[in-house]
Amino acid sequence: MVTLTKIYTRGGDSGETSLGSGDRVKKHDVRVAAYGTSDEANAVIGLARLHTPKDDFPEADAMLARIQNDLFDLGADLCTPEGGKRSDGALRIVDQQVERLENEIDAMNAKLEPLTSFILPGGTPAASSKPTSHGSLCQRLITRVR
Repeated sequence: MVTLTKIYTRGGDSGETSLGSGDRVKKHDVRVAAYGTSDEANAVIGLARLHTPKDDFPEADAMLARIQNDLFDLGADLCTPEGGKRSDGALRIVDQQVERLENEIDAMNAKLEPLTSFILPGGTPAASSKPTSHGSLCQRLITRVR
């Protein structure tokens, strides 16, 4: 369990920030951008969960909660470079997390009719946030992590 005693450090006022390894990097570093995008995707999924009735869709809510936890794990993984200081024992994304997500996607897709066109965001607040989290944020995250 992480305990935060202060939510600001002023350590980034000069345009740099610390990685989990303790190394200082520019705030526009690609690694910082990647875990920032992971946090952003996590927040949008949180909005989708907020606007989705948990009693009506308990499996979807549980799946989205797991994805949010995995995104926190991804941020921690990206924050601590492999082979660097403090990398021993650092939290890492593992194959089982990826496989679980792929299996959940396959199970959902199996229930859907094939798409014949793109879907415009809208209809409900939850439906409006889903394309944002997948379309722009997740694609940006994938690009930044690679």
